Amino acid sequence: MGKKSLQLQQLNSKMLGFATLKQVAIPPIGWIKAIRTAIGMSMQQLGNKLNVSRQGVLDIEKREKDGSITIKSLREIARAMDMQLVYGFVPNDGSLDALIEKRATELATQIVMRTANTMKLEDQANSKKRIETAIKERAAAIKYEMPKILWD
Repeated sequence: MGKKSLQLQQLNSKMLGFATLKQVAIPPIGWIKAIRTAIGMSMQQLGNKLNVSRQGVLDIEKREKDGSITIKSLREIARAMDMQLVYGFVPNDGSLDALIEKRATELATQIVMRTANTMKLEDQANSKKRIETAIKERAAAIKYEMPKILWD
């Protein structure tokens, strides 16, 4: 677990830098066209730098807007405009730890409730507090073990 914990900490700290970027809206015309026009670069000029035609630039801008452009292409375009492509992932829950916690709790709840229902049918029902405690304990064990089923 130590190695995974260190890896999680390192990734979390890297992802923190991207967290504020979640709020940045993508320009409706796409980043390439928005930047190109803002800096006064024509399609022909960008095409010359990329060794593609004006139509090629138009296609690139369309693919970016459609979401079908490759990272490799974005890197090349960024380089041609004297920029750097930066990309990353930002967990919806704020951190990888929160993501794991959420999923472990969901999985633990499924497991504990399945057992609780069986016990209820056998007239051995547990109290609500005992079930909540069992879910917390099971979630902690799941987080520690990090089994592959966590992501099923």
